[in-house]
Amino acid sequence: MAQIDSLLVKMVKSDASDLHLSCGEPVRMRIDGELRRVADKTLNKNTMLQLMKELCRDDQWQTFVETGDLDFAYGITGLSRFRCNFLNQVRGPGAVFRRIPEDIVPFDKLGLPDAVKKVAAYKRGLVLVTGPTGSGKSTTLASIINKLNVEQSLHIITIEDPVEFVHKSKKSFVVQREVGLHSPSFSRALSDALQQDPDVILVGELRDLETMSLAISAAEMGILVFGTLHTNSASKTIDRLVDSFPSAQRDQVRGMLAESLRAIVAQQLLKRIDKNGRVAAIEILLDGPGLGNIIREGKASKLLSYIESGKGRGMQLLDESLFNMVKQKIVSVEDAFLKATDKQRFDNWLKSEGIGVSY
Repeated sequence: MAQIDSLLVKMVKSDASDLHLSCGEPVRMRIDGELRRVADKTLNKNTMLQLMKELCRDDQWQTFVETGDLDFAYGITGLSRFRCNFLNQVRGPGAVFRRIPEDIVPFDKLGLPDAVKKVAAYKRGLVLVTGPTGSGKSTTLASIINKLNVEQSLHIITIEDPVEFVHKSKKSFVVQREVGLHSPSFSRALSDALQQDPDVILVGELRDLETMSLAISAAEMGILVFGTLHTNSASKTIDRLVDSFPSAQRDQVRGMLAESLRAIVAQQLLKRIDKNGRVAAIEILLDGPGLGNIIREGKASKLLSYIESGKGRGMQLLDESLFNMVKQKIVSVEDAFLKATDKQRFDNWLKSEGIGVSY
C-alpha cells in the first residue's frame, strides 16, 4: 500500500474532486468546487518525493526528473482511479490528483438535457465536448461511450492521456490506448486507429494541428469521432479549430467542418446553492439545415441565432442554461454572471426578472 493511499481514501470519503500536495504547504482538497485545507502540517521536500516516487514506474519517474512534469493514472482497487499530475514549482515538487470514479454514471442519471442523448445516436461525424479543466467533459464522454458500448455492436477506440474511465467490452468491442504508454502521441495513435476498422474513436484532447486534422478527416470518412477542447461556447470552439490551421488552409477546414460537424456540447460546472454538489450549465449545438453554410461563412452572430432558433430541437445557449438555473435558485447569481459569455445581455435578462448582481 502506497503512503499516499490514506490521503486518497480520505479524499473519496470527503467527496472531494481533487487533492493538492505541495512543498511548504498543508494538504488541500477541492470539495464542492472550493479548495479547502484539510491538515495544518506542511509537507517537506523529502516527504513529497517519497510520496510521489512510489506511485510511478521507473520510466515515469525518469520522465519527471528530466522534464519536471508527469501525467499518469493511478488506481486503488474497490475505491477509485485518479488522474495524477506531478510538477515542479518554486517551493519544490508538487502533485495534483483528480478523482475518476470506478463506476461510470449511466447516461440517464447524469442530469444532462435530453438533446445531448442525440449525440449517441449519430453514426458518423464529429462531436465535440468542450469546457475548461474540471468542467465534467470526461464524465460526459465516458457516459456516452458506455451507452454506445451497452446498446450497439461497435468497435470503439479511445485515445487518452492518461486513460481515465475503464470500459469493459459489453455489446461493443472497446480498445483503450494511453498516449506515452501505448503510443507516442495523440496524432500517431489516431493515425493508427484509422487502420483498425473503427466505428467510433474518442480522442481525449485535440491538442495539436495534426490531431485536429486527422480527427476531422476521420469524421469525413464516416467514423463517429468524439473529441474535447478547452473552449466555453460553440462559436469559440469552431473558431479555435479553424484558427489552429495556417491561414491558407482555413477555408478548406471550414468546408470540412461544415460537412462533418454533428454537435458541440459546451459545459461549465457551478456550485449548487440548493444542496451540496455542483451542476453543469450546458450549451448545445446540433447539426441541421443551414449549419454548414454558417460554418463556411464564419459568422458567429448567425451561429448564435441558429442555436436560439433551434430551441424546439433541444439547442440552447450557455447563458440561457445559466439564466434558467438562477431563476430556479439552483446556482448563485454571482457565479452564473461570472460564467456568462455575453455579460451585458445576461445582466439585461437578470434585470428583466428584477434580479441584481453584486459586483
